[in-house]
Amino acid sequence: MAKRDYYEVLGLNRDAGDDDIKKAYRKLAMKHHPDRNPDSKDAEEKFKEAKEAYEVLSDPDKKAAYDRYGHAGVDPSMGGGGAGQGFDGFGDAFSDIFGDIFGGGGRGRSNVYRGADLRYNLEISLEEAARGAEKTIRIPTLDNCDTCHGSGAKPGTQPKPCTTCGGAGQVRIQQGFFSIQQTCPKCHGSGRIIPEPCSACGGAGRVKRQKTLEVKIPAGIDDGMRLRHGGHGEPGINGGPAGDLYVEIHIKSHPVFQRDGDDLHCEMPVSFATAALGGEIEIPTLDGMARIKVPNETQSGKVFRLRGKGIRNVRSHAPGDLLCHVVVETPVKLTDRQKELLREFDEISNSNADRHNPKAKSWMDKVKDFFGG
Repeated sequence: MAKRDYYEVLGLNRDAGDDDIKKAYRKLAMKHHPDRNPDSKDAEEKFKEAKEAYEVLSDPDKKAAYDRYGHAGVDPSMGGGGAGQGFDGFGDAFSDIFGDIFGGGGRGRSNVYRGADLRYNLEISLEEAARGAEKTIRIPTLDNCDTCHGSGAKPGTQPKPCTTCGGAGQVRIQQGFFSIQQTCPKCHGSGRIIPEPCSACGGAGRVKRQKTLEVKIPAGIDDGMRLRHGGHGEPGINGGPAGDLYVEIHIKSHPVFQRDGDDLHCEMPVSFATAALGGEIEIPTLDGMARIKVPNETQSGKVFRLRGKGIRNVRSHAPGDLLCHVVVETPVKLTDRQKELLREFDEISNSNADRHNPKAKSWMDKVKDFFGG
């Protein structure tokens, strides 16, 4: 079947300019694209026809040959300039058109990249987490080379555009109807090559360094929270912004307290006599020692709550509580006299168990009921 006139295909007059040609092709390409018409052979043919017309009319040399000789001037089988170069030409045309639509395209990209974020694990004490602190940390990082100022090139020389990808950082590979972009194997996506690398950094443009940073830890911070330090990550590439540093907090285990949110928990050993008779004992808090009155007949496991003696919330600054868990301590390394007194005490207690040991008596009654006694 004879080919239609390319101007007719795009709906243009023969004096149409470059912008008119591009706009006409863009409209047809969007309308007949196979992704929008997956089951339409007619749309596919119109799409191919439009791209072929655009390939010729958007190229000044091919357009001049077509205007003078018609299809014969650009048909390779007739010795012309080669509108039928397969889909490589289409790939470029498609990239140009849709690059305008979606912001950028494959050519002339600046290849500016943001630097990578870094993470630093910082271990602090419970007291530092509760009161806040300032820490000095040293972090390994990549920094711009002082010799080449990050260019990677020997002083007095400049990087050059990659000849394989033309500076785009990507190359186009044809697979069937569509072309696929991949990272350029020669410049690895940078879009440039360095003929004479900097001797200080080996052409990388960056060197390893240790950076010192002051970190302010807010009072009330909890385990696993992160502090962000903007711009203290790795430097960007080709003038891109630096990444961020995230300091992740890890709180050391404490010999006395266990933290639960803003509350603190601790075990409070109480002697057998104090638990039975009552008394007053000292317990530690983060602000110093405090005294607690223990009522008589206190049982092991009882919890005393000290309001406001926990940790202030990092956001609301409302303080948590300190919860003291009573642990009645069984005497050890008893003298003969202590043993004698305890045996006497036990005999008196067992003689009236309902009164002196109600929990033990109740438990034994349940055991008897369970075994049918």
